[in-house]
Amino acid sequence: MKRRTFLTAAGAGLAAAAIRPSYAQTQTLRVGSTPTGIPFTFLDTATNTIQGIMVDLITEVGKDAGFNVNVEPMQFSALIGALTSNRIDIISAAMFATAARKEVIDFSDTVYTYGEGLLVPKSDSTNYTGLAELKGKVAGVQVGTAFVEPLKAAGVFSEVRIYETIPDIMRDVNNGRLGAGFADFPIAAYNLQLGRFPEVRLVRSYKPTIPGSVAFGVRKTDGELLKRLNTSLGKLQANGTVKRVLAKWGQE
Repeated sequence: MKRRTFLTAAGAGLAAAAIRPSYAQTQTLRVGSTPTGIPFTFLDTATNTIQGIMVDLITEVGKDAGFNVNVEPMQFSALIGALTSNRIDIISAAMFATAARKEVIDFSDTVYTYGEGLLVPKSDSTNYTGLAELKGKVAGVQVGTAFVEPLKAAGVFSEVRIYETIPDIMRDVNNGRLGAGFADFPIAAYNLQLGRFPEVRLVRSYKPTIPGSVAFGVRKTDGELLKRLNTSLGKLQANGTVKRVLAKWGQE
C-alpha cells in the first residue's frame, strides 16, 4: 500500500512538472516591444524588425539565461494585456515599473531611470522649469504612460490630449496644434536628433516631476523567469554590457 501511494504521488509530481513551464528548457520566448519608442524600441524599416536598447538588452539577457527571443511589435497600450493573456512572455519596452502596473504584473530590477521631457514649438523660447508655468496651454501625452494621470491632475492645462504614439505628439507640436508635449525624455531627444520635427524644441531647463525606472515585465505567475532575468541582468550590468548598449544608442 505504501509503495502504491508513493508511486501515485510520484506520478502526480511528474504530471505537475510537465504542466509547469520551465524556462530553462524553453528555446524561444515571445517579447512585446513597441515600433515607435526610438531609441528604446522602434521599427527598422530596412529590415522590418524591431530594434533599439530594450531589444538589444533582452537579447543579451536571453543569451546569458539560455533562451532566444522572438520580438513582436505592438502598441504601448496593448503590452500589459498581451502579457496577461499569454500572447507574449516578456515586455521589453520603455515601460516604467509604476505602483499601479506592479499590481498587475511583475518587473525585473531597474534597467534605466529617467523622467518626462517637455516639448514646445520652436517659436516658444521660454525656458520653462515646471508645470505651473505652462498654465492654460493644450498639452499632449501618450496613452498608457505614467505621465497621463499626473498631467491631468495638475489642473494646469486647458486640455490634455491623449495620443497613441510619441511621434504623433511631436507632429502636433511641430504643426502648432499643441503648446506642450510630454514624452519620455530620451525618446524625445533622439527623435529630435534625427531632424524629423524641425519646429519642435526640447526644453532643457524643464525639471521632470514624474521620474521612473524602466524594467522588463513578466506575469506574476512567472517567478522562475523573473529570477533568471534579474540574475542575467545583474551580470550584464557588472560586466559593462548594459552600459555599452546604452552608449550605442546615445544614452549614458
